[in-house]
Amino acid sequence: MPISFLLMVNKQGQTRLSSYYEWISMVERSALESEIIRKCLSRSELQCSFVEYRGYKVVYRRYASLFFIVGSRLSKDGNDNPENELGLLEFIHNLVETMDKWAGSICELDIMYQLEQVHFLLDEMVMNGHIVETNKMNVLRPLDLMERESQKAESMYR
Repeated sequence: MPISFLLMVNKQGQTRLSSYYEWISMVERSALESEIIRKCLSRSELQCSFVEYRGYKVVYRRYASLFFIVGSRLSKDGNDNPENELGLLEFIHNLVETMDKWAGSICELDIMYQLEQVHFLLDEMVMNGHIVETNKMNVLRPLDLMERESQKAESMYR
C-alpha cells in the first residue's frame, strides 16, 4: 500500500488532521504519530524532507504554520518502497494548492473549523492509500456541488 497515513500538524506539534489508510492500533498510532511529529518538527530547514523511521518512509513539507506529513510503509523483504519520495512531495504540494483554491489561502483555522470538508477533499484525492485524483477542478467539483445544494436547502427553509 503506497500511503499509510497523512497528518496535518501545526508548529506546536498539535495534530489538526490525521488520515490512516492501514490498520494501526490506537496505542501504536498515538506513539507513532507523536514520535514522527517530534522528529519532523525538530529538523532544520536545511535538512531534506525525507526520513525513514520505524519501517516508514516519511515525507513532510512545511507551509506557513502547518506541516503536511505523509508516511509510506517500507517493504518487509528489504527492497525499497515503490512509492517515490519526490512524487509524495509533489502530492503534498498539489494537496495544498487544491486546498488553497478551495479556501482562499488555507490556514490552520480552515482545517479546524471545516474539518469535514477537508476530509472530503482529501478523500477525493486519496482512496485506500492510493492517489486517485490530482486535477484540482475534478477534486473541487463535488465539494462545490455539495455547498450549492446546502445553500439551496437553507434558502428553502427561510
